[in-house]
Amino acid sequence: MSENKKVYWKGLEQLKNDPAFVKNAHGEFTPPAEEMDLGHSRRDFLKMMGFSVAAVSLAACEAPIRKALPYVNKPVDVDPSVANYYASTYTSGGNYCSIVVKTREGRPIKVEGNSLSSITKGGTNAQVEASVLSLYDNYRLRGPKVGDTKNAAWQDVDQQIIGKLGEIAAKGGQIRLVSNTVLSPSTHETIAKFLSKYPTAQHVQYDPNSNYGMVKGNRESFGADFIPSYDFSKANIIV
Repeated sequence: MSENKKVYWKGLEQLKNDPAFVKNAHGEFTPPAEEMDLGHSRRDFLKMMGFSVAAVSLAACEAPIRKALPYVNKPVDVDPSVANYYASTYTSGGNYCSIVVKTREGRPIKVEGNSLSSITKGGTNAQVEASVLSLYDNYRLRGPKVGDTKNAAWQDVDQQIIGKLGEIAAKGGQIRLVSNTVLSPSTHETIAKFLSKYPTAQHVQYDPNSNYGMVKGNRESFGADFIPSYDFSKANIIV
């Protein structure tokens, strides 16, 4: 490939080496301006601007003032700022746990295991610990309802139920009491009194998350009703 020996000029001034052209040729490109060193980068500037905007926004949104009102008639066992603890039982979907509920001014705030229980020995799981949040659900029923949306007073509902039960019992009709699985001895006693008052009544226990299939399978396979669980005491390695 032959070498290109052609020479090109921008104009006659460059060809003739005109003194004015040679003088201005060195200033064809303007030298960059010197930047001032302010000690902060562009990123630091954007950070400070973002913080300033956020601070102004937060300052404009003042939290509402809520005054704490004292009790007019203070309960005997409730002292402001002093926590109370109550033993209880958690049951849901086949899970059972003996618990202690921490309350402040009558409001449950923490669920812990009951160390006096011979079964759970103070242990809990994530579902038990998070169960306290269900008490503060905005969609939780705050009282009885008639139909879908009509609120009613407890006294009116009790009178209506008692009247309907009396009418059904007088005609020899069937009564069904539907509940979830009941483990509480006191609740069992209350249900037994209800069934004795209404001989045609039957108690049906139903759980949305039921382990009945597992229990039935173990009954057919091993001849006993039980729900298997892990025995971590016999494990060599737990990952």
